[in-house]
Amino acid sequence: MNIQRWIARRQGKWQELDKLLLRAQQRGIKSLNAKEIATLASLYRSVAADLARANTNQIGQTIVQELQALTTRGYSQIYRGSRRQELRGAIDFYLWKLPQVLRETWGYTAIAFAIFLIGGLIAWWFAWQDASFMSLVVPQSMIEKVRDRNQLWMGSIIGTEPFAASSIAINNLSVAFRMVAGGILAGFWTIYALFYNGVLIGAVATLVGQNGLAYPFWAFVFPHGALELPAIFIAGGGGLLIARGLLFPGRHRRRDALRIYGGQAAQLVMGIFPMLLIAGAIEGFFSPQEFIPSPFKYLAGTGLFILLILYTLRRDVPEERLRQRSQEIPSN
Repeated sequence: MNIQRWIARRQGKWQELDKLLLRAQQRGIKSLNAKEIATLASLYRSVAADLARANTNQIGQTIVQELQALTTRGYSQIYRGSRRQELRGAIDFYLWKLPQVLRETWGYTAIAFAIFLIGGLIAWWFAWQDASFMSLVVPQSMIEKVRDRNQLWMGSIIGTEPFAASSIAINNLSVAFRMVAGGILAGFWTIYALFYNGVLIGAVATLVGQNGLAYPFWAFVFPHGALELPAIFIAGGGGLLIARGLLFPGRHRRRDALRIYGGQAAQLVMGIFPMLLIAGAIEGFFSPQEFIPSPFKYLAGTGLFILLILYTLRRDVPEERLRQRSQEIPSN
């Protein structure tokens, strides 16, 4: 290997990379156009290969140090930019993409809600008609507390708010994820989970209604339920989407249908994750507090639900903005 000839042949690339990196460092990577960003990424890979060759052939400490400095600067710009792009991608997902997916899949969410509602109505009917039905669904300790002592059970959260909030959030996430994953079982587990939860809520609602505690009970449910229940229905819709891809692939191959509908379900899971965390915090710290007036709790829950609807109706991000974002950082 003729070292001087190799250096002379490669030096122009090093200088070109140095100029691009200098601009990116001084003005930000946004100052580079799409072609220059692609060139930057290509030159970085090329100089990294040159550094490996220089080390292997023991070309000289000065050249090795210069190439190390160049590759370090290139790595910093490219991969720091990639992390920024990932963060911006996550922000854009929650600001724009998720509302679009929620609108596209609203029919599945509506079906999930209908299954839940049917379970609730059936439980309500049987609980009013037959007192023994209640004990089949609701724990006996809860029945005795409401029926015999005319008390609700939410007061047990007071004093253990952090633990309660985390436990509630974990439990709700577990239920939601099982609903989505239940789509793999042809949707049967998803349907069962939605129906059973509807039966449970319907029976509990009947229990508190029969004992004159409906108003404080729903005051407790409204603030966190405004996010928690829609999240559960969205998760159920995700499970039904997976079942759709498995059972009714339509014009797609079953593998492709599962990829398409499973991808939408995965996006829904990402969407409900923060919803359930927020709902858990509200249920742990806000909903059970007796010093907060019930009308304010109803107002808070109604406001959160309205905000959720308005969020779902957000318009899609303009195509020009997406194009600009895609040009900011090169793909690697």
